[in-house]
Amino acid sequence: MTEHYKTQDLPSEDAAVLDDNGCSLVLYNDDVHTFDYVIKALIDICRHTAEQAEQSALLVHFHGSCVVQHGTYDKLLPMHTALLNKQLTSEIK
Repeated sequence: MTEHYKTQDLPSEDAAVLDDNGCSLVLYNDDVHTFDYVIKALIDICRHTAEQAEQSALLVHFHGSCVVQHGTYDKLLPMHTALLNKQLTSEIK
C-alpha cells in the first residue's frame, strides 16, 4: 500500500524578488502645498522630469493620490522619508 502525503508548494526565490520589486511610492493630496512646491520635490527627490512631475502633481490634485515611483522597498524608503521631511504625505505600498 502506498501512502500519499499532501505537500505544500513553497514560493520560489523568483517570487520573493518579484514581490520586493513590486513596491510603489504613493503621494497623497494635502491641499496645503503649491503645485510648484510638489513639482520641485518630485524632480529633486524622485528624479522625475519636469513633465513627469507636473503630470503627477495634477493626478494627485484631481484624484487624491498618485504612484510616483516603483521599485524595491529599500530604494523607495529614502524617497518616502525625503517627501515626509518636506511635509508631503506619502506611503510605500
